[in-house]
Order: sequence, then structure tokens, then C-alpha cells
Amino acid sequence: MNIQTIAQNGQAAFVVVSIAEWEALMARLEERDDTAEAARQMAAIRAGEEMLPAGMVARLISGENPLKVWREYRGFTLRALAAEIGISSAAVSKIETGKSHPSVATLGKLAVALGCDMEDLT
Repeated sequence: MNIQTIAQNGQAAFVVVSIAEWEALMARLEERDDTAEAARQMAAIRAGEEMLPAGMVARLISGENPLKVWREYRGFTLRALAAEIGISSAAVSKIETGKSHPSVATLGKLAVALGCDMEDLT
């Protein structure tokens, strides 16, 4: 690596490197940051934190009904989810379309069946 220092008031104040060397340094820093972020994410997953796919997050951000998004993400049909928690598929459909609101007990059952927090469904 060819490094040049420029002194100011008798002390090294600036370092000059070629653009290629600068880009290589930046790439190494980014790689280190990416590696650290990947390690953090893996630790979170091992600790039980779930990472959601970008498509699912985009659906939630766009305002799509969270129950429907989670149900489809977990691979449940309306009928299967309804059977899992002991309500009719029509009741689940009404919740998903906003025509009715679940009781706290039903919301809790939905959250357990879908493996998420109740807050994730509201």
C-alpha cells in the first residue's frame, strides 16, 4: 500500500492513498460490517427472534390485514386456521375483512396458532 502523509504545523494531518486503495479499504470495512450484522442476526435467531421475509413486511406496511398476512405466511387456509382455534371459517374471514373484531380470547388463540404476538395481528 502506497501511503503519503501531509504534515500541518509539523504533525501528520492528512493521509493520501490511491483511489483503488481507498476503495479496497472501504470494501473491507463494509465486509466487516456485513459480517458483524450477519452475526447479530444469527444470534437473534438462535435466541428465538424470527426474521420475516421482506415481502411479508411489505404487505404489512401497505396496510394489508395482518391476520391474513400471518395466516398465509404460516400456510393456513381460512378453514384450517378456524378449525385450529375452534371458530368458523366465516368468523376468520370477517376478522380479516374488518367486518368484525375478535375478542381478546380469540385474538390470543389466533396468535398462538400463528406463532406470533397478539400485537402482530392488530
